[in-house]
Amino acid sequence: MNKSYTIFISFIVALGGFLLGFDSAVISGAVGGITVYFNMSDWELGFSVGCVIFGAMAGNITAGPLSDKFGRKKVLIITAILFTVSATWSALATGYIEFVIARIIGGIGIGGAILIAPIYIAEVAPPKLRGSLVSLNQLNIVIGISVAYFSNYFLKDLEGESWRWMLGVEAIPAFVYFLALFTVPRSPRWLIQRLNLVKVAEKTLIKIGGKDYALSTINEIQRGIAKKEVKGTFSDLFSNRMRTIIIIAFGIAFFQQITGINAIFYYAPTIFEQAGVSTDSSFLQAIVVGLTNLVFTLVAIRLIDRLGRKPLLIIGTATMAIALSMATLAFNNATYDINNETIEKIDNVEIRTAIESLNGMSFNSQKELFSNLEPLLSEDLLHDFKRNEVKNFISINATLVLIAILLYVAAFAISLGPVMWTLLSEIFPGNIKGIAISVVGFFNSLVSYTVTQFFPWELTNLGPTLTFAIYAGMAVLSLLFVMKFVIETKGKSLEEVEELLIRN
Repeated sequence: MNKSYTIFISFIVALGGFLLGFDSAVISGAVGGITVYFNMSDWELGFSVGCVIFGAMAGNITAGPLSDKFGRKKVLIITAILFTVSATWSALATGYIEFVIARIIGGIGIGGAILIAPIYIAEVAPPKLRGSLVSLNQLNIVIGISVAYFSNYFLKDLEGESWRWMLGVEAIPAFVYFLALFTVPRSPRWLIQRLNLVKVAEKTLIKIGGKDYALSTINEIQRGIAKKEVKGTFSDLFSNRMRTIIIIAFGIAFFQQITGINAIFYYAPTIFEQAGVSTDSSFLQAIVVGLTNLVFTLVAIRLIDRLGRKPLLIIGTATMAIALSMATLAFNNATYDINNETIEKIDNVEIRTAIESLNGMSFNSQKELFSNLEPLLSEDLLHDFKRNEVKNFISINATLVLIAILLYVAAFAISLGPVMWTLLSEIFPGNIKGIAISVVGFFNSLVSYTVTQFFPWELTNLGPTLTFAIYAGMAVLSLLFVMKFVIETKGKSLEEVEELLIRN
């Protein structure tokens, strides 16, 4: 078994995950700059951040069929080009519309890379290594997130429009990825299933595991082909025989996003500012979030083929529910104090003057504070206060908020983060895998967009307490779903997994 070669090609392909993670997190540092430069409302900000997911939906729905027709490798090369174009254009954008278009182009790259990279790796990896190697994609995603947080921190104090540098620097690794992809072979399973190029596939399989491994794998693939006389269609995806697979796939795809992970990654500094920390500290704490994500993804890669997929999901979702409840408790116990010191922090003179009559008062919730401010401020000024100034008045256990967020991210990193994509690459039959993962990925992106679009509005209008309480409730439901529906695929070949699920 030539582990080094298998790891090499898997790592190259998984570099798409690095770009995906970088692209997802880098916007968190640019939120303040783009809000001011493009004069955005809450909804415009939510859309400019979340529009990348619209692109991801397009990538999700087209990447699978295109990879079935033209090959996994060619589609990944296209994603590298899209990442490069998006990074360059978004950094140079001078209007809101073109900025959104540039972000959507990057989203198409994200949608393609997040689906096709795991498929490619699952198709080249031996069963004993498959879980760990597919998780390399998730590892690179979290490395990308961490690097983006570091990059934002070091670029935030550049003179002028630092957000342009934050977004534009992604073009460098995107171009490197484009070049590196030319060093990897085409998927041997795809070569046999789609083109019947057995000899070409055999050469790659020999490099991966030797002659005996190549012959046994080819025989297994060909037996699978014999059972699938026709290519799967969209209607086949929702046939009765696919019911168990569809329940698992759509359920995991829903809960991975509805528990709020992209709200954390996209708005990490904003969340920490809501807890009353300074801008510098909020960027530093975002770095800690990224590093926590990285460390526990490494833990997941080590455990996924030892402990199994389902145990990791149970441990992770239970811990996520606890962590989000801790964050809810922290914000629920916060007080909002109006005194000379906090009033002086307000930039808007009209707001500062209007709330002088409340000097010396303390409130036990945002709702109570806002109800007392309503008679004093116009609708626009009240909205400005909710969005920009309320963080100056909060008295909260900021350490508990940080611990809760870090625990949540750690739990996600060992469970729903890597395990979902590993499961999706394993559970669908080969003749329908491209279509199936595209549809499920589209749905996953749709849920992600909903969370990302509404998060700024939720913070302003519902407040952080109710926002985190909603996510905590969803984490509890995800735990119940995993315990009831998800099966274990550890150590099984793709063909064995298919037989098990179709039989059930």
